[in-house]
Amino acid sequence: MSTEQLIVALVLVAAVGFGVIRTVRIIPQATAAIIERLGRYHRTLRPGLNLVVPFVDRIKDMIDLREQVVSFPPQPVITSDNLVVSIDTVIYFQVTNPKAATYEIANFLVGVEQLTVTTLRNVVGGMDLESTLTSREEINTELRGVLDEATGKWGIRVNRVELKAIDPPSSIQDSMEKQMRADRDKRAAVLAAEGQRQAAILTAEGEQQAAVLRARGEAEAAVLRAQAEAEAQAMRAKGQADAIGMVFKAIHEGNPDQRLLAYQYLQTLPEIAKGEANKIWIVPSEMGKALENLGGLFTPPKDNPDK
Repeated sequence: MSTEQLIVALVLVAAVGFGVIRTVRIIPQATAAIIERLGRYHRTLRPGLNLVVPFVDRIKDMIDLREQVVSFPPQPVITSDNLVVSIDTVIYFQVTNPKAATYEIANFLVGVEQLTVTTLRNVVGGMDLESTLTSREEINTELRGVLDEATGKWGIRVNRVELKAIDPPSSIQDSMEKQMRADRDKRAAVLAAEGQRQAAILTAEGEQQAAVLRARGEAEAAVLRAQAEAEAQAMRAKGQADAIGMVFKAIHEGNPDQRLLAYQYLQTLPEIAKGEANKIWIVPSEMGKALENLGGLFTPPKDNPDK
């Protein structure tokens, strides 16, 4: 084989090898490739091994199909009360149609950014500063709805929109801090006064309950003392009655005469009068007869007329 033939063979082999290399395309996972044939869209290559026509088909763009997170720089936004706030936004989006993302818009990242800025200014422009600072969830929801609707024709789905920071002017921040400090001091003073009032009320209620309990205890003690004294007097009266009954029983069993009975009766009367319960006592009618019989003991007997 001559040198010229060898060179031609090597060129053919190189051309075939180059053609094979250009024919085989390996697309990574979560990636799509846009193929143009003779300058026009032909098809979208999916992940894996794909075959194309060399020198006729070419890859225009490689589109990442994963969810992407884009943080946009702070944007000045004017609220309804004419205050300028700086707002940082974070967009979570995903390409769902690689063909639309390639041909419907020149640069979908720039389009999403500008659409976010304009929508954010429209939404926040209708709110005052206080509503802007306290309505992040409402702003996020409205932004997501507008962006998802506008970017749908671009083959993009907006999953989430988050406001990373809302920074009011420094003068407004100082005023807000002073107001918050004053509110905290006011709440602290109100809580301290409320605590003192509750403490005073509880102390008064405790003293009242203690006085009621003391009065109730003293009343119950007085009742118990009165009952004990009454029971003691009743027991003493019963004892005296039992003693008198025993004396009378003994006297009757001894069958005394009237003079001895009168004498014992007179001795018993002072003992009966000693009882605290015996404030008033009645002298029986037999007392006169007993005294007459007792007087007979000291009267000398009369002379017998017969003598």
